[in-house]
Amino acid sequence: MTAQPVRPERSGPKTASVMDVSPFKPSLVKAVFRDVTPMHVSRSAVWAAASVTRTVLTEIIDGARRAAAEESRRKLVPGDLLSAIDRNVELEVGDKWYGHSPTFQGLTGVLYDAEGVIVPSPKRSRSRKPSAVVGAHRFEAGVKKLLRSMGATAVPVMVRDLDGIASVFLTDLARDAAMVVREGGVKRFGTVTPVLSGEPGPPPFRKDSLPALSARRGDGRTISRDDILAATTIQLFGGNLRQRALTEAREATQNTSAC
Repeated sequence: MTAQPVRPERSGPKTASVMDVSPFKPSLVKAVFRDVTPMHVSRSAVWAAASVTRTVLTEIIDGARRAAAEESRRKLVPGDLLSAIDRNVELEVGDKWYGHSPTFQGLTGVLYDAEGVIVPSPKRSRSRKPSAVVGAHRFEAGVKKLLRSMGATAVPVMVRDLDGIASVFLTDLARDAAMVVREGGVKRFGTVTPVLSGEPGPPPFRKDSLPALSARRGDGRTISRDDILAATTIQLFGGNLRQRALTEAREATQNTSAC
């Protein structure tokens, strides 16, 4: 029997209450998928998508809590979010939100077009067309619930950034899952393992841990749980966060009907 790798210790205790909490309602997750694709989404896919998003947000909040603790603060501020992302490249998700948040101004640098002219920052859309940024406010209640479950509090601006990151990440996850269904599997799969100098790398990603990587089974009209897992490998780097997200999504869907 192959020994399972030991997870590194976390600064804060990961209690069962954090794992049991479902901050993002199925109806909200389905609404995100409807904004992206007309495909049917199975119940297990909805729960898997909610679980992966929760795992990502939990890791971001945990990193922000560490930064706040170093300054003897309990309430999280936007600077703690930047510190968490700066220390762990795996947390750099939902990057389409960065251009819409004052917290991230200057983080991505100045952009120039082909003529060398500075490209202005994108303005907030007034379009009625649903988008991850326009719909970010839908996630406020879930983010606050997740913060409470972790014994954390955050200033309103920090909550807004977590809303936006969750919205953009889940939208991208839904879009990639739809692509997996259309293409019959993951056609552009790779592993990127960020490692800090002098530190051991995470355990290698097992090739057999996700059978749907290169091909999928099922009809071309329904997004299943395995399609969400495959999309997760596209959205997240090949490190501890991705492996944890996949594991927790499987656990969250063990007793969920596939229909």
